[in-house]
Amino acid sequence: MDKYAVFGHPIKHSKSPMIHQAFARQFDEQISYEAILAPLDGFKESVAAFFASSGKGANVTLPFKEEAFRLADKLTERAKLAGAVNTLKRIESGELLGDNTDGAGLVADLLRQGAQLDGAKILLLGAGGAARGCIFPLLQAGVSCIVIANRTQGKAQTLAQEFSQFGDVVGCGLDNINNADFSVVINSTSSSVTGETPNIDPAHIQDCVFAYDMFYSDQQTSFLDWVATYNSSAKLVDGLGMLIGQAAEAYYVWRDKYPDVTKVINAFKQGSI
Repeated sequence: MDKYAVFGHPIKHSKSPMIHQAFARQFDEQISYEAILAPLDGFKESVAAFFASSGKGANVTLPFKEEAFRLADKLTERAKLAGAVNTLKRIESGELLGDNTDGAGLVADLLRQGAQLDGAKILLLGAGGAARGCIFPLLQAGVSCIVIANRTQGKAQTLAQEFSQFGDVVGCGLDNINNADFSVVINSTSSSVTGETPNIDPAHIQDCVFAYDMFYSDQQTSFLDWVATYNSSAKLVDGLGMLIGQAAEAYYVWRDKYPDVTKVINAFKQGSI
């Protein structure tokens, strides 16, 4: 039986084993998938031991994505641009291929939810790893402009500069966003984890058609609650579809088959997974 795993610290909360087993059932495949708690100072050794014991592929979650980037022998273009790896695959040469499926999962979910990305103006809140991983996929999807707004303006500007060769990407502070009629607003910060709301002028979200929080919760997130207060017509979506979508991308990387994401999302919402 082919062996897969997800590495993280903490990892007990991970839904990846359930998601990938649901994918495997769609194709009548049998796989082994476990959640592995890697020591904070022992990620490399944990991954080496897993692949030495016939592991085929692995997902990587916080806080090891950048370490996985350095560990991989080869990198896909999207992993290079993201500067982080969330998917590892043992290839025929015995080397580890590093990929990043987060951005593709986000874009796929946005499109599945009906967001119009071609020609869209995007306000992206946050300039950390989550933001970095989605900029290039969004540009590939045809967005016309991405404004990265971050608490530390310099970090947003530096990140924007790195991607400016691929499209119109600019960085600014949370308090000096250029009101550019954003149709999609994406929260990549961890504000919803602590129940906080973005420190930006509500005018920037009053006309958006789509508000997306990368954070997933059983209850509506604080970011989406905040958007709803000032914009009752915006479609509000949390990160469940992105979570399952990035996993589907990883399954495709490993097994060359693309699962039906919608079925698994519905199963989660119905509590059958």
